Amino acid sequence: MRPVHFAAARRTPLGKLRGALSSVRPDDLAATVIRGLVAEVPALDPARVDDVYWGAANQAGEDNRNVARMAALLAGLPETVPGATVNRLCASGLEAVTTSARTIAAGEADIVVAGGSESMSRAPFVLPRPDEALPHRIETADTRLGWRLVNPAMKDLHGLLSMGETAEEVAERYSVPRERQDEFALRSHQRAAEARKNGHFDDELLPVRRPDGVLVDSDECIREDTSYEKLSRLKPVFRQGGTVTAGNASPMNDGAAALLLVSEEALNELGLESLGRYVAGASAGVHPDVMGIGPVPATRKVLARADWTIGDIQEAEFNEAFAAQALACVDQLGIDPDLVNPSGGAIALGHPLGCSGARILTTLLHRMRRTGAQRGLATMCVGVGQGSAVLVERH
Repeated sequence: MRPVHFAAARRTPLGKLRGALSSVRPDDLAATVIRGLVAEVPALDPARVDDVYWGAANQAGEDNRNVARMAALLAGLPETVPGATVNRLCASGLEAVTTSARTIAAGEADIVVAGGSESMSRAPFVLPRPDEALPHRIETADTRLGWRLVNPAMKDLHGLLSMGETAEEVAERYSVPRERQDEFALRSHQRAAEARKNGHFDDELLPVRRPDGVLVDSDECIREDTSYEKLSRLKPVFRQGGTVTAGNASPMNDGAAALLLVSEEALNELGLESLGRYVAGASAGVHPDVMGIGPVPATRKVLARADWTIGDIQEAEFNEAFAAQALACVDQLGIDPDLVNPSGGAIALGHPLGCSGARILTTLLHRMRRTGAQRGLATMCVGVGQGSAVLVERH
C-alpha cells in the first residue's frame, strides 16, 4: 500500500444555529472551503484532482443529489473532476477522509479532496409521500438531528432513544456524574477561548463571505464568560433528574472543512509540505442506546491495525458530542485527559454533523505541526451506535 499524506487542511468558522452562517447554503459552504483549499496549493493544477469525497449527514435539503459533485463544480473545479458523497452520520467527514486515503493507498488516485459540510440552520422539514390521495393526517419530520421516518421494526429492536437520552445512558452506565460533565464543558470553552486568543486557529480557518457581503471569520459558539456556576444552574434537558444539559452538550451548527490528500509521489513532485501521514482508519458498532461509547472500540481497532498503543498518542481530538460520552471514552481508553482537545472541542466550537470529522482532523494536524507531536488520534461517536477513528503521524 502506498503512503498517503495530507498536503493542506482548512475549515470555515463554525456558526451557531440560525446564526452568522445561516444564510449560506450547505453546498456553498462546501464550495467555499474546497475553493480555498485548492487555492492554497498554487503548484496544483485543479484538473489533476482525481476525485472529491465529501461527507454530509442530512442530504434532505440543499445538500441533496450528491453535494460532493455540486460543491466541486461550484468551487470552480474542472467538470472532469468527479465527486461522491458519503454518509456515516456524525463521522461523514472522517469517512470521506478514510475513503480518500484508501483510494490513494490502493493506487487508484494520486490527489483527492476530502471533507464534509453541514448547515443545521437550513435543514428542512420533510413530508412523507402519502399512500392515499386524501390522507387524514400527514406528519412532518425535522431533519436537523436524530431519528426520522423510522422503520417500525427498528423501533421494536432498539427503542429509538434521542441523542441526549443516549448520553444519559452513557453517563449512568459509566458513572460520569453531573459535576465532571460541567467541569469538562467549562474546560472546553476555556481552552477554545485561549486557543483563539493565541491565534492557534488562524492557520486552519478560512473566512466565509455571506450573500449580504458580511465576512464571517471567527467561531461563533465559544463562551468566554461562562463559568462552572452558570453551567451548574442549567436544568437537565432529556430526563427528569438527569445530568445532560444544554451546557454540557454540543450545540447545533453550520460549517465545512476540507483536506487535500496526496500520494507520496505527488507530494514530492509538487514540492508540497506534508502536514502528516495517514496511518489507519477504523469504525466499530455498539448498541444504539450507548452510541456515545463508540469511539472506544473504534480506537482500539485502529490502534491494533497500526500496531500502536494508547500510550503512543501525543495529541488527540475527541469530538465532544456530549461531555458524558467524551469523559466515558477518555476513562475507558485510559488516555491522559490533558492530551485530549487542548484547543477545546465541539461543546465550545460546535458540531455541524457532516463537517465535524473533517474539522477535528484539520485541527489535529495543525496542532501537531505547531507542537511537534508525532502521533495523533481523531475519534468520534456516531448516531445509531457507531464510532470512528483515524491515526496520523508526522516526522
